[in-house]
Amino acid sequence: MRLTLPKDRPLRLLLLGAHSDDIEIGCGGTVLALLRGGYDLQVHWVVFSAQGDRETEARASAARFLEGVAQQRVTIGGFRDSFMPFEGAAVKEFMEGLKAGEPPDVVFTHRLEDRHQDHRLLAELTWNTFRDHLVLEYEIPKYEGDLGHPNVFFPIDDATSRHKVDLLMSMFGTQRSKRWFNERLFASLMELRGMEAGLAGGHAEAFYVRKLVIEPNS
Repeated sequence: MRLTLPKDRPLRLLLLGAHSDDIEIGCGGTVLALLRGGYDLQVHWVVFSAQGDRETEARASAARFLEGVAQQRVTIGGFRDSFMPFEGAAVKEFMEGLKAGEPPDVVFTHRLEDRHQDHRLLAELTWNTFRDHLVLEYEIPKYEGDLGHPNVFFPIDDATSRHKVDLLMSMFGTQRSKRWFNERLFASLMELRGMEAGLAGGHAEAFYVRKLVIEPNS
């Protein structure tokens, strides 16, 4: 639950997404902004459900969002879209396997109150598996209308916001037929969260943090 930016090694990020575009929508702008800010990152990018064309898109998109990250790993699972709760034991074992190796400084995952069953399961398993880590739950706009009241905001400049939206629209051809998958929606959500964060004319991605320990300087 603590975040201390390391001085002698990269900042380790574990990014968890149920589907091939979730990470990009939920926290892609934050990743791009960290890279533009000169942060040295070590990233494990994990997509639980991506098969066929969606796996191709997932790998290509991760490569674009992680351009400039020297230490990166992309893991793609083969779980069936929308059926993850019915494969719970296998999903749990897959999640447990992600603990191998160096522990992440920050884990990005879905929101616990997300009404999509796959998203919600991953959020629950994240907290069950990574109990001593800073967990940032991101949001996904969709048909269910389950957006809430986030309590952590990451500012994103206009150029990075546009870059995120451009990548989303160019990398996910299989999703462009969906009525909600459009650049106006993605841009407006970041603008709304920027307003809520008090950024004059700026943008932000928003997250939900359940526990945070503030350590005064010693």
